[in-house]
Amino acid sequence: MLTTETRTVNRGAILAVLLTGQFMANIDTAVANVAGPSIGADLHASEGAVGLVVSGYVVAFAVLLITGARLGSSLGYRRTFLLGLTVFTVASALCGLAPGIAPLVVARFVQGAGAALMVPQVLSGIQLHFQGRDRLKALGYFSIALSGGAVAGQLLGGVLIAADILGTGWRPIFLVNVPIGIALAVAGRRLLPADSVARRDRLDLSGVLALSTTVLLVIVPLLLGSERGWPTWSWLCLLLSLPALALFEYGERRTAARGGRPLVARQVLADRSVRAGLLAHGCTSGTYFALLFVLALYLQGGLHKGPAYSGFAMVVWVGAFGLAGPILPRLRRGVRWMPVVGCLVLTTGYLSVLAYLFLGGHTGPLLFALLGIGGLGLGISANTLIGAVTSRMSSEYAADLSGVVATNAQLSGALGVALAGSTYAALAADPSRALEVVLAGFVVLTLIGATAAHRLVR
Repeated sequence: MLTTETRTVNRGAILAVLLTGQFMANIDTAVANVAGPSIGADLHASEGAVGLVVSGYVVAFAVLLITGARLGSSLGYRRTFLLGLTVFTVASALCGLAPGIAPLVVARFVQGAGAALMVPQVLSGIQLHFQGRDRLKALGYFSIALSGGAVAGQLLGGVLIAADILGTGWRPIFLVNVPIGIALAVAGRRLLPADSVARRDRLDLSGVLALSTTVLLVIVPLLLGSERGWPTWSWLCLLLSLPALALFEYGERRTAARGGRPLVARQVLADRSVRAGLLAHGCTSGTYFALLFVLALYLQGGLHKGPAYSGFAMVVWVGAFGLAGPILPRLRRGVRWMPVVGCLVLTTGYLSVLAYLFLGGHTGPLLFALLGIGGLGLGISANTLIGAVTSRMSSEYAADLSGVVATNAQLSGALGVALAGSTYAALAADPSRALEVVLAGFVVLTLIGATAAHRLVR
């Protein structure tokens, strides 16, 4: 259980430190996608090896998120955040200096592991230091870091590679993390309050192994299976994830029965409202990650636009997303129903883009403006859903909720990309038609999210 002294701390400074770490981690989720061709050409690497550079980070990140959250609970969120930041920064340097593709792949896995230690502490810190409307405002900035980081990764990657600084090609996309990471580590040591760990529980290593195996069996085929035509091994992995999940659940129950501390507190997932909130958040955030992927395919592959154009297409979305942060804390009435409202606004955004395409539109300012409706809806839903879920439990479960929320978002995003990407690829001969079908699927998912959000707030 964590307790933290907060009477004299600067909460704005705490939030700035934590969100900078979150922003860095999200940038590196997307930045390697843009750099893939340059990395392959420079290091004479195969397409599969370059794919590991991109996916290795996401795999390590997703697999270790709950473990990172659990370590935060045991060791203290400040100590774990700084440890993760150090690992992330060192690994970024190794990525930028990698002499070949194999060292780069290994460094990307280590970088993802560092992010998995760092990121859960962001939401834990918000839960520990912010309450009421202040928490809602902090979650607004947190959501901007999540959404903005993914888009910034695409833009930053394209700009740095095009600049070819001192002939270094793709390497600055990783090396830029080093000075930022060092400065953030110094700031974190000065500004984050010291941890006070009331009880240091032993880490459930068998639970870590079982959960890591389960997530690995899900995330790897979702990330790699669709682009390889769903080979037999991908379906086998997904099938084996079910007994692996059952084994994890069995182990968790045994640990709790013996009086030990399970990897995820039983009270968290036993709460029906928490489960409803996770379903709603998974449906909505999954469509966002899928939109990022499919819109790039549509604009670049279908309409032959450049990577920069594709990246800027989401700027209006992120700008509208950011409006939710300052707006929501000012509301005096109806805050309780904002998770449902956000999901329905997101549905309206997808429907408006779908109607635009159906009426013969292809791209341009109107498409970007309509995407902004979806960005506003996601901003409202993400802020209020996370706020409602984290408010269901006391600060004792801050780390558990952080790990579960972050892992839920990553797995939902991977599932969304896999399903939407496969659907789009099957219909890619007619890009507009393919995007219409994908958007129709998004409408269904966001309506499911609205239904789940209603169960959360009623």
